[in-house]
Amino acid sequence: MRADQLFRTPRVEPPAGGGPRWSWARTVAGVSLSFVVAGALVITAILVGPAPGGVGQQPTALATNPDVDPGTALSGKAPTFTLTNQSGRPVSLAEFRGEVVLLAFLDPNCTSPCPQATTTMVDAKRLLGPGGKKLALLGVDSDPSATSTLSVAAYTHAHGLHGEWQYLTGPLPALERVWRSYHLGIRTQIGQIDDTPEMYLINGRGELAEIFQIQPPYSGIGQQAQVLATAASRLLPGHPRVRSALSYDQVPSIAPNQSTELPRVGGGAVRLGPEGSPRLYMFFASWLSGSMRLRSQLEALRSYESSAITRGLPRLTAVDEGTVEPSPKALPDFLDRLRTPLSFPVAIDDSGRVSDGFQVQDQPWFVLASRSGATLWYWDGSSEGPLSAVDLAEHVKAALTATPSVKPPTIREASQLLAGSPEPLARLHAQAGRLLGSERALMSRVHALHGYPIVINAWASWCTACREEYALFADASVRYGRQVAFIGVDALDTNAGDARAYLSGHPLSYPSYQSPQGELTGLAPIIGLPTTIYIDRKGRVIKAVPGQYDSQGALDGDIQHYLGL
Repeated sequence: MRADQLFRTPRVEPPAGGGPRWSWARTVAGVSLSFVVAGALVITAILVGPAPGGVGQQPTALATNPDVDPGTALSGKAPTFTLTNQSGRPVSLAEFRGEVVLLAFLDPNCTSPCPQATTTMVDAKRLLGPGGKKLALLGVDSDPSATSTLSVAAYTHAHGLHGEWQYLTGPLPALERVWRSYHLGIRTQIGQIDDTPEMYLINGRGELAEIFQIQPPYSGIGQQAQVLATAASRLLPGHPRVRSALSYDQVPSIAPNQSTELPRVGGGAVRLGPEGSPRLYMFFASWLSGSMRLRSQLEALRSYESSAITRGLPRLTAVDEGTVEPSPKALPDFLDRLRTPLSFPVAIDDSGRVSDGFQVQDQPWFVLASRSGATLWYWDGSSEGPLSAVDLAEHVKAALTATPSVKPPTIREASQLLAGSPEPLARLHAQAGRLLGSERALMSRVHALHGYPIVINAWASWCTACREEYALFADASVRYGRQVAFIGVDALDTNAGDARAYLSGHPLSYPSYQSPQGELTGLAPIIGLPTTIYIDRKGRVIKAVPGQYDSQGALDGDIQHYLGL
């Protein structure tokens, strides 16, 4: 997600469904950006509806659908550059004069949302039929740590894009010049590249026409492709017809607590949803084999399935992200190359509605759902790494057995349970439920806690997801409070009275600090609420986890995993 969040502002309510949750809503009107292109170029945001004679007039639905970016109008010359494509050939933007260009900045190591953006731009060209021959697709590497030709070639191969586009890279100084000229703030956040893809539409005269921030959910890929195709059609000779007539109404997702059926690889169907027992799901796509050891992960899952039968653990269902597969044959071909057939069903989510409902935000992505369809635990295999069968079983077991207290302890009860804690932690417990100073005071406190692992939970009084996970932190802070320092951060509350009123009704065994701007520049970016930050004994930020914890097992598992308990 882009650090500068150009089109995103906070909102109160989190999206529906299970899994990790947080809130950001796109705003379009009134946004302006500055580009360094032989002077200052001012870009004014406007709502862009479908072209007349295209897919129909749906400006209201498009403007109110948070999953689709309608585009922002630009003007002025597109900054030119020369880089190297996936075949090692120099390619200049100037070569495409006379053609319309879709230019996207993409991370070749990104597993989400870059694949969605890539699929979107390829689908947009296909929607234009023969008229799309004059639409050129260009990708530019946006990862400072993966600038080799091999990186962009591997991404191109994994996604089946040979002959479909040019993916460009080059020495880091050359890439940085391109990023600056297109006003991109590429940077690393807690070991992860900020990779919300930006896409520019450039007309045949080499002029900027529109910018799109492409981060559609899996179910919104077709809608976003339709928007891109419609915008490109306006600039192409003869204005070719867009071969799509999708509604721009927001596509409803299918959450874990809803029953549905998906087609099964090899025939038949797989039923998902509430059952008589908990269920474990793994979301993936076949192209992951190009960037990680997907076969090894599937073999580990085979071992997990065997142990699940003997230990009474939840059975596994794999779900393929059909919306971002290079072709319908990609998954069957990949499975045919496995040494041993899988012992668990593989369903295909061709609409993306299940993936969105399960709040899948990367790949591979694990979700443990209760018998009623509540999310008990999730695991991001891309950022956290693969799980062995033993580790997976332990995570699942912990999520099923660890539940929050029926009633969170009062401050007095927590004080009694934590009596005798080491002095630095005891001083935290003595300030239980209090609202303290600013970020500067927080940083001093973090420094004073050197030698102890720290959990920082950012919240706000208006944040529904923060209220829903409150009891989990109240419980964990008492159970781990003798060895771990817990600290709260009141973020984005402009009125301290609101924060104090929240704390009075939500007693915690630790204090909170104020950050009305929602920034912790000395620690880690807060990109949504709630966010939980893990700091090791040496004062190093190990992980920033955006989103709501839905189970005690998920929170306990992260505390143990990130802090080495």
